[in-house]
Amino acid sequence: MSPRDRRGLAADAVLIGASLADLWANVDTEERLAFTCALLATASLALRRRLPLATLALTLPAAAVTDAVFATLAALYTLSSLSRRRALLAGCAMAFAVCDFLPWPWTDVDSGDLSDTYSLIHFTYTMATAVAPVFLGQLVQARRELSLRLAEISEAREHERLLTAQSVLAKERAQLAREMHDVVSHQVSLIAVQAGALQVATRDAGTKEAAATIRRLSVQTLEELRHMVSVLRASGSRPTELTPQPSLADLQQLVDGSGIEAELETDLLQDLPPTVQRAVYRTVQEALTNVRKHAPGATATVRVSHRKGAVHTTITNTAPLRPALPLPSAHHGLAGLRQRAALLGGTVACGPTAEGGYEVRLELPVEHGHGSRPA
Repeated sequence: MSPRDRRGLAADAVLIGASLADLWANVDTEERLAFTCALLATASLALRRRLPLATLALTLPAAAVTDAVFATLAALYTLSSLSRRRALLAGCAMAFAVCDFLPWPWTDVDSGDLSDTYSLIHFTYTMATAVAPVFLGQLVQARRELSLRLAEISEAREHERLLTAQSVLAKERAQLAREMHDVVSHQVSLIAVQAGALQVATRDAGTKEAAATIRRLSVQTLEELRHMVSVLRASGSRPTELTPQPSLADLQQLVDGSGIEAELETDLLQDLPPTVQRAVYRTVQEALTNVRKHAPGATATVRVSHRKGAVHTTITNTAPLRPALPLPSAHHGLAGLRQRAALLGGTVACGPTAEGGYEVRLELPVEHGHGSRPA
């Protein structure tokens, strides 16, 4: 049961209790007709929100034959808070005023008694009593509708704000894509061209190997830039999966082309989700890049395994053999890995080892049914 329904039942219980108190105070239990009408009016309040007009009709006899009018006023208020038919509400208010004003039984009414000043004042009072719950119900209805309109306006403004933010974000991504394509990609292309020229022109074996490595890494960087530009330019449209995407099958090639002495130990799971495979690949890629930048001469070991419903990836490197060159770094790599892992429900931990090296550990949960070993 919703909180709104509970509040409605509580209000019904309070009104029924107040009507019973009104019945006890104004109706003699020995008067069978009056007592029956008042009791019927009280019981009908349980239907006031579902059948408001019928509830009012069931309470009018009590207003006609007794002084217990609380149930009729409550029914009139409920009807006016739910209905927009002004003519119906006016007629119901008049019906209550007539029933409450005329004495019972109606056959005893003397026309002369209805024309004196006291009767006029009494009828005016009765009309005011009938109009009060109608005005109150209409006020509650207007307040409820105003609240709904304000909620709709707030929702529309929030939707408009989100659309504006998305439009601004799309423009920023498009501008960033142009900058990456026109500036960064161009400069990396020049690096690849110059490295290729150096590789062809030099006769020194070490220089030739270094130039080949620079050229290969430049080409890989260009491929990554193309993927990033495609993602940025696709913002605002239907997301599409970029192909080819790195997977665990590409780990060996990544390790072999890392530019450091590294060893891969894995049981290569075949049916892991693509998102998990990409997260493992990017973690290994970032860790090996950090080894190459910050631990010159170090060797690395990459271990990927599946146990206890999770994929465990560990990248460990030995202590560096020479000081690292001061290279520019924004220190966003490990933070990005932690964010990617968190989105997949996993964790990334890292820190120095006792031997002076460094270790990065990734743990990603795998849904049941994924991660079986190849036959």
